[in-house]
Amino acid sequence: MTAGKLALDLDESRDVTVSGKSGVVASDGDAVAALRAADPVLRAVIDAVGTDGLDDFRTGLPSDSYATLIRAIAGQQLSNRAAVAIYTKLLGRYGGRPPSPAELLADDPDELRIAAGLSHAKVRYLRSLAEHVLDGSLDLDHLDDLPDEDVIAALVAVKGIGLWSAQMFLIVHLHRPDVLPVGDLGIRKAVMNRYGLPALPRPAQLAEIGEPWRPYRTLACLFLWRSLHAIPI
Repeated sequence: MTAGKLALDLDESRDVTVSGKSGVVASDGDAVAALRAADPVLRAVIDAVGTDGLDDFRTGLPSDSYATLIRAIAGQQLSNRAAVAIYTKLLGRYGGRPPSPAELLADDPDELRIAAGLSHAKVRYLRSLAEHVLDGSLDLDHLDDLPDEDVIAALVAVKGIGLWSAQMFLIVHLHRPDVLPVGDLGIRKAVMNRYGLPALPRPAQLAEIGEPWRPYRTLACLFLWRSLHAIPI
């Protein structure tokens, strides 16, 4: 997770939408009300940060799965600003667009690394993604048809895509409604602060705290990220 400024607007008249695999959309009348009723601490968070514009962070992000994963790999462990800069350099090498898998594999790894400002590891990860797409072991066109667990399994088979990255893909790109990335530092910090914990919660503890948020754990995470003025990309 990278830090970024989010507007805090207490006007709750705008709908908050979170979409799942089935295409069912939960509005603020359903999901926000359910979260407020399920957890008094989260209710206080929602009241403090508001609901307007929770999806604004998606503005300008790639619209297709392949480009989303390229951007995710290129921006790993970087601030949002640095990630955007690296991704822009990468696109610039290919005429301002994401490279096709064949183009990535045909490119000289060292020349690509230098031109885009990538690490050796990230070049390997991008090439692994391209290989998995080309050989069909990662079928990007049908990821949205799969349950969350199967999407994660397909993605983590690619070098450089771990559980956290796969969960961010579910949240940011596929808009899955019930994802709780228990290893996310931002979520852990927000829960520690808001729930008065003496230290960052361990994954099992965070999962237990988040159990009442089902089936809207993604939305709960958006509120918690917002409480830190942060965005999940």
